[in-house]
Amino acid sequence: MRLKIFIKVLVAIMHWVGVSAQPHTLSLNDAIDIAQVQSYDALIARLNFMSRYWSYRSYRAELLPSINLYGGLMEFDRSMVQTRDYEDGRIYYVENNTLANSLSLSIDQNIALLGGKLSVQSYLYRLDQFTYGTRLYNSRPIRINYRQPLFAFNRLKWMKKTEPLKYENAKRTYLESVEEIGISVVRLFFGVLSAQSTHKQSVNNLKDRKVLFEIAQKRLELGTITKSELLQLELSMLNAEVEVSDNALALQNAIFRLLSYLRLPIETDVTLLPPDYLPDIVMNAGDVVERAVTNSSHTLEQKISLIASEQNLAQAKSSRGIQLELYSELGLNKSSDTFRSAYTGLKDNEIVGLTLSLPLFDWGLGSGKVRMAKADLEAKKMLLEQAHDSYIQDLNTSVEQFNSQAVQCRNALRARDIADERYDIMRRRFEAGGVSVTDLNTAWQESENARVQYIRLLQSYWSIYYTIRRSTLYDWFGGRDLDKNFDLLIDSQR
Repeated sequence: MRLKIFIKVLVAIMHWVGVSAQPHTLSLNDAIDIAQVQSYDALIARLNFMSRYWSYRSYRAELLPSINLYGGLMEFDRSMVQTRDYEDGRIYYVENNTLANSLSLSIDQNIALLGGKLSVQSYLYRLDQFTYGTRLYNSRPIRINYRQPLFAFNRLKWMKKTEPLKYENAKRTYLESVEEIGISVVRLFFGVLSAQSTHKQSVNNLKDRKVLFEIAQKRLELGTITKSELLQLELSMLNAEVEVSDNALALQNAIFRLLSYLRLPIETDVTLLPPDYLPDIVMNAGDVVERAVTNSSHTLEQKISLIASEQNLAQAKSSRGIQLELYSELGLNKSSDTFRSAYTGLKDNEIVGLTLSLPLFDWGLGSGKVRMAKADLEAKKMLLEQAHDSYIQDLNTSVEQFNSQAVQCRNALRARDIADERYDIMRRRFEAGGVSVTDLNTAWQESENARVQYIRLLQSYWSIYYTIRRSTLYDWFGGRDLDKNFDLLIDSQR
C-alpha cells in the first residue's frame, strides 16, 4: 500500500516539475501524499528515526562479542632512570636505551544478566635493551579474565528494558510525525482555499458592483434612488477594487507557503479542489481511546519515563554501602630471550581477587540520594497518571467535536447555498428597483460570511480528523492501522 502511494506521489511530482508552468488542480489527499514524501518535515522525521535506530543498533552491539586489537609499536626510550642497589640500598641513575613493542588481541563479551565482563586475550611483548645488547620476550598465548561487580548497578540489565521500548517508540513517533505533516498541510491547504475563494468572490463582487453602479446611475436619472445611495454604491465599488488587490496578494502568499512546504516549483499555477465530500462516519470514543493507548507513542513514553525513574532509584540504592568487585584470571605465560622459547614450556598464571570499597561516614549522602530518587519516582507516577487522564479527556473531546463537525459542515454548505441564492434574488430585485443599496449590501455580506464559515468548518473537520489519526495511528476511513516498512526506510537512508 505504501509503495503504491510512493509511486503515485513520485509520478505526480515528476509531472509537476515537467509542466510546472501549466495550470494544475490539487486535492487535499494529493497535497498530503506529496508532503509526507518530500517536505522538510518528512526529511527531518526520517533523520530523527535513523538517529534512534543507530542508537538501538549500538545497544545491540554491546550485547555481542567484540574483537579488539591493541598495540604499542616502536616505543623508543632513551633516558636516565632511577634504580636501587638492593645490597646496600643506594640509589643510582643509569642510562636506559630501549625499544618496546607489544601486541594484544582480545575477545570481549558483556554479560548483561550479571553485569560482568568476560575477556579472552592473547598477548606478546618484546623489549630490546641496546645498552646491554639483550632482547626479552614476554608471551601470554591465552588469558581468560572475568570481572564481576557485586551489588552494583547493572547498566545493561536496565538497557534491556528500555532500549527495545525506545526503538519501538521511535517507530510510532515517526508515524505520528508523518501524520503531523498531514495536519500542517490541512492548515496550509485551507489557507490557500480560503484565500482563493475570497479572491474569486472579490473579483465577482467587483464585476457586480460595476454593473450595479451603471444601473444605479440610470435609476438616479429616473429618480428612483437618491444621490446618497449612488455614492454609497460607488464607495462600495471602490472598496471592492481595493479588496481585489489585497486578496490577490494574500492568495499569492498563501500559495507560496503551500508550495514551499510541499517543495514544489513556486511558479506553478495551482487551483485547489475543496474536499466537499465528507465520509459518513461516526467515531466511538471508546474505540478511539483503545486505539490510541495501543498504537500511539503516549503509552510507551509513559512506560519509558517510569522505568527511567525506577532505574535512578536502583542506581542510588546500589551506589551506597559496600562496593565489591570480583576479579579472576586464568592463563599461561612465559618470558624468554627468544621468540620460539617464549611459547614453549609455558607456566600457569592464576589470579583471583576481591576489591572492597565501604564509605564509613558520608554525612548521609547515600541515603539522601535514595530518598530523593524515591520521591522523584512517586512524583513521576502521579504526573504520568495526571497526564494520562488529560490525554484521554482530550481524545474524548476530539471525538465529540469530529462527530458534530460533519453535521455543522453540511449545515454550513446549505447556508452558503441559501445565502448565494438570496443574494442573486436581491441583486435582480435591485436591478428592477425593488430594494435599496443597503439591502443589497446586507445580502452580499451574508453570502460572504456563509462562504467563510463553510470553509472554516471544513478545515476544522479535516484538522480534527488528522489529529485523531495522529493520536491513534489508525485510518478511520480505510479501517486499518497505519504502518510503514521500516526495513525499507532504513535501507534507503544508509
